[in-house]
Amino acid sequence: MAKKGKGNRVQVILECTEHKESGMPGTSRYITTKNKKNTPGRMELKKYNSILKKITLHREIK
Repeated sequence: MAKKGKGNRVQVILECTEHKESGMPGTSRYITTKNKKNTPGRMELKKYNSILKKITLHREIK
């Protein structure tokens, strides 16, 4: 049987960097999981921002 433990996967929130700088109301956020053992630093992914209608850089927030 597999071990049952807390595991290394944690839920993180990704927030759009361009949207914050533009000053437009609202925010573009995504929720995902990451393995904190393999990626201890902040996560950065390119995701679609529906308000700006383009693909932008989303960075992990605390």
